[in-house]
Amino acid sequence: MRKTALLFAGQGAQVAGMGKDLAEAFPTAKGIFDRANATLGYDLASLCFAGPESELTKTEHAQPGIFLVGWIAFQLLQERVPSFGFQAATGLSLGEFTALAAAGAVSFEEGLKLVRARGRFMQEACEATQGGMAALIGLDETTTREVCGETGVELANLNCPGQIVISGEREKIARACEAAKSRGAKRALPLAVAGAYHSQLMSSAQPKLRDALAAVDVRPPAVPVISNVTARPHGSGLEIRESLIQQVTSSVRWEDSIRYLLADGFTRFIELGPGTALSGFMKRIDKNAQILNVADLSSLEAAASVLIT
Repeated sequence: MRKTALLFAGQGAQVAGMGKDLAEAFPTAKGIFDRANATLGYDLASLCFAGPESELTKTEHAQPGIFLVGWIAFQLLQERVPSFGFQAATGLSLGEFTALAAAGAVSFEEGLKLVRARGRFMQEACEATQGGMAALIGLDETTTREVCGETGVELANLNCPGQIVISGEREKIARACEAAKSRGAKRALPLAVAGAYHSQLMSSAQPKLRDALAAVDVRPPAVPVISNVTARPHGSGLEIRESLIQQVTSSVRWEDSIRYLLADGFTRFIELGPGTALSGFMKRIDKNAQILNVADLSSLEAAASVLIT
């Protein structure tokens, strides 16, 4: 049997209109949007459907919005393909929470409230610091680490061969971009983000997230969920909590996570949630792996047609 892993989108994938066609086409999706609004106490669905972009891109809204659309994509895929099964899951940064919910480690409502709180805590950390991020294209990890050491920034995301994201104080990010270019980077692109995610500038969010996680029943997942921090499967509920707290300031080891799954015999990957960034990373990591995605009505039908046959 072909081994299938679910991949859940992370922050930056948000776009006004996400989930709208799914809610219009499927009562299940409409019902989940309604549950989310009731759980959070505000109209997140309308933000997903119509924006404005300035509100949707705020961390406190983007994180629950992406979690929500990823969860709906997961539910609809199961509804469209009753025989569908998966043997592992992971997600990019906040997507790790969606993966844990899909694997039964937390409930939908618990996960939604957690990412809403996480987004708010991270937004507060952004506002208290002067941080930024940049994507370095065409530089290997060893050289990037040297650039980080020289300029005082940190590795935020190890996405795929040739694409690494750095994070830190804005002035240091600018210097790091120049240093990266001098070391042979094809491009060094500052990102339009609110702060320095996955760096020590986010540390003020950690004790608040610890308190939020302490109030949630976190259970061992029913299938392996790969941790961003270790690129290995999560363990007990206590270990999951500690890893999610550490994840706020740690590097996202995405390429290593995917390579772990590939080495374990996974050959089919399904990206769930808005955008296709993870599909793009997969093509750079292993062009022979099968990658499907579910972001909207057309991609849902395309993925279902492959899985049914």
